[in-house]
This record gives sequence, structure tokens and C-alpha cells, in this order.
Amino acid sequence: MLCVPAADQSHAVVYTARRIARHVRWARTEGLRRLVEEDRLNPVERAATAWAKRRWRRAHGVTPGRAVPVYVVGLQRSGTNMLMRGLDAAPEFQVHNENDRRVFHRFQLRSDAVLGAAVRASRHAYVIVKPLCETHRVDELLALPGLPPGRALWVWRDVDDRARSEVAKFGTANLDALRAIAEGTIGERWQGQRLDAESRALVGGFDYTAMSPHTAAALFWYVRNDMFFRLGLDRRDDVLLCSYDALVADPEKVTRRLCDFLDLPFDPRLCAHVERRTPRRRPLEVDPRVRALCDELTERLAAHA
Repeated sequence: MLCVPAADQSHAVVYTARRIARHVRWARTEGLRRLVEEDRLNPVERAATAWAKRRWRRAHGVTPGRAVPVYVVGLQRSGTNMLMRGLDAAPEFQVHNENDRRVFHRFQLRSDAVLGAAVRASRHAYVIVKPLCETHRVDELLALPGLPPGRALWVWRDVDDRARSEVAKFGTANLDALRAIAEGTIGERWQGQRLDAESRALVGGFDYTAMSPHTAAALFWYVRNDMFFRLGLDRRDDVLLCSYDALVADPEKVTRRLCDFLDLPFDPRLCAHVERRTPRRRPLEVDPRVRALCDELTERLAAHA
């Protein structure tokens, strides 16, 4: 019998309790239907998707080792689940969302070796992976040895809508992370990795005892999305910047652009679940300094797209 240390058991219990509490809060604020859709909890839908993929493998399965890895990255609460749901509708795709325990542990990649093995073992044309906590490593993931040349989709969303959604689901998580970065206590946690001196100085220049959760969520949005340019991803042909707001405004147009990027024929099923609507900006009250940073980055992201 495998013995699990008491400390690990206690940590697992605390983690599970926090996750359940977070889901309960999300269901109360956004509704149970939204929770079921976002976390793909409908067993009928999941079974139908699995059966379609099984049939595709039997008829068109590729030789293991030839599947193209596609990394969906960006910032939490930026619409990546909506994008993943559409991609999962195509039988050519094998999808590893961040709750897939074969590749992830508590929303973080287990290791590059585990990821590489999962991609090489696939008989699908594409393996879609959503390592949001490793967004800062997307250039390294695209260079993993032994894999076919991959692609990356960097998803971004209006800063105010993202901050509103982040605080509704995760409370003060961004505020706590920024405070730890400023104090130098972030350690090896993903929120503090690959930050250059300028970014660390920026984060260290705010008073987190007086900062609101929404301002913190907006500042975190800036720090993470600014990496798209800091890592030079705007100069790469294998990375596509995807706007969530553009997707909901014109699902077919954006999905066709995504299909062109992946060298994939357009399939209406990829965007059939997206409810078309015109996004309306609803600005939050945030620190003017943070607002100025976010407005400038929004212009750069929109111009690149």
C-alpha cells in the first residue's frame, strides 16, 4: 500500500477545499449553467466528443510522433476556455486542458518530458495544450526537442472584463501574487517567473496595502500580456495573437483566421458555441497609473492583431 505523508495529505485537503469554495462562489456569481459549460461538466457532450475522436483515429489517425503541438496561452479569465471548447469540437484535435491530470498537476505542466511523451504518443493531427501558468515559457515550449514544429495561440481580453471576471472567481489572487513579487517572497511560483528588472521595478512601485483587487487584476493583466512583446513573440510566424472580444464580435471571421494559421480547413463547429455579440467596455475604477499602462498595451495588442 502506498503511504502518503501526512503533510501532503493535509495540503491536498486544503487545496481541494479551496477549489470547491471557488467553484461555489463562481456558481453563485455567474450561474450554474456557466460553470457547467466552462468546465465541460456535461457528460453527454463529453461522451459524444470522445466518440467522434475515436472514430477519427480509426479512419485518419496519424503515425505517433507526427502530431503538431499547439499551445493555447495567455492569462486566466481571458476566454481561453471558449476557444478550447471550439477546438475540442474538431475530431482532428486531441485536447489537454489544464485540468487533465495526464499532463497537468494543479493546473501546471508536470514536466517537459511528460508533455513531450503525450504529444509523441498522439494519433491525432494536432495536440492542443493549455499551459496558462507556463505562458512565460511559450517560446521554450515551441523549441522542445523531438517534437514537430508547433504553434501557439496567445489569447487576450479587454482588461476591465478580464479583471471583473478574475476577481469574481479568484478574489485577491492577483493582489496576493503582486504583493509577493514586490516583497521578494514569490519564490518559484509561476507568477514571478521570467520577469525582467523593469517589470519587477514596476510591480515594486505600488502600495499593495491600499490597492483594490480590481486594480491588482488590471496590473497583473499588464505584466503578463506585456510578455507577448518582451519575449519577441510579435515577431514570430508560429504565434498568433487572438482577441476574445474579436471572437465574440465575429466568430466566423476570427475562426477562419485561426484555421488559416493552423493550415486547417474551416469547420463551422469550431465556433458554433460562440454567441455573437458586440462587446461593450465597462471601465472599472482602477489606479490611474495602472489605467495608463493598460490603455497603452491595449493599443499595442490591437495594432498587432
